[in-house]
Amino acid sequence: MPPPIQRRHLMLGAAALSMPWLAHAQSGWPSKPVNLIVPFPAGGGTDAFARPMATQFSKVTGKALVIDNRGGAGGTLGASVAAKLPADGYGLFMGGAHHVVAPSMYPKLDYDIEKDFVPLIQVASVPQVLVVNVKRANTGSYQEFMELIRKNPGKLNYASAGAGSVHHLAGELFKQQTKTFITHIPYRGAGPALQDLIAGNVDMNFDGLGSSAGHIKGGRIKALMVAGSKRNPAIPDVPCAAEVGLPAYDVHTWYGIWAPKGTPTDAQNAAIEAIRKSCQEPDAKAVWNSQGADFPNVSGQQFAQLIHKEIGQWAQVVKLSGAKLE
Repeated sequence: MPPPIQRRHLMLGAAALSMPWLAHAQSGWPSKPVNLIVPFPAGGGTDAFARPMATQFSKVTGKALVIDNRGGAGGTLGASVAAKLPADGYGLFMGGAHHVVAPSMYPKLDYDIEKDFVPLIQVASVPQVLVVNVKRANTGSYQEFMELIRKNPGKLNYASAGAGSVHHLAGELFKQQTKTFITHIPYRGAGPALQDLIAGNVDMNFDGLGSSAGHIKGGRIKALMVAGSKRNPAIPDVPCAAEVGLPAYDVHTWYGIWAPKGTPTDAQNAAIEAIRKSCQEPDAKAVWNSQGADFPNVSGQQFAQLIHKEIGQWAQVVKLSGAKLE
């Protein structure tokens, strides 16, 4: 039997290895800055979570998480770039609900979200919110706005993050359920779409609450309805879809982190733990709460199952709506 001091050292070593973060530190990841491709321009919903997460990541790991915005084609251009990154753990991808819609909207993608990536962890989920420009669509309530739409079929328009994005399909689903006609105007990301809404160049947007919350509270745009069956604490005065007569309108924008296929397992595990810890830091929680977001904390195989399920669900929405690239 080892002497008492040696036994104590062995016990301390075993205890350290049983602690996930210390165990992951043993893997040596990250030993340098990590690049995170965000497939939309700065200022959109993805950025609203990526940047606070990156700040906490540097505190947790001591290494920078460098945001690399690559916008275009509903998030698929950035995904294409990310799929070709070296599988060394130092190039990650932050995609989301847009990327489970894309397979049914873009028949010639040069990547496969299920085959070319390893899903790591889902980091945020926010409901879609119907927001309008306060001058172009000057109505007091959702009901008044619907009267305006019905009296002017096709004359009002909505901005989206791009053809094939969740914003686009959220609008198509809304049109289908309300039996209305609104013109779709695609942008190169949620950020530019939101800025044009604020500027008064478009009438409305079906945006993720994460990117709209601050502008709603600041009075730059007006929220008329939040998706789902309950109100959101970030905008408690805004009725939910069920309250305004759309019980089946439950659309959420979610965000997650992927790694290129072939990334070493120890780097995957260390990344999951670092990102999970970053999102659970008090400062990150405050950002999530202010934007009406949840931290799903779904990782690994469970995240992969969610992705597969939603690809099928959105394919049905695309088929029923007849949505096409524009």
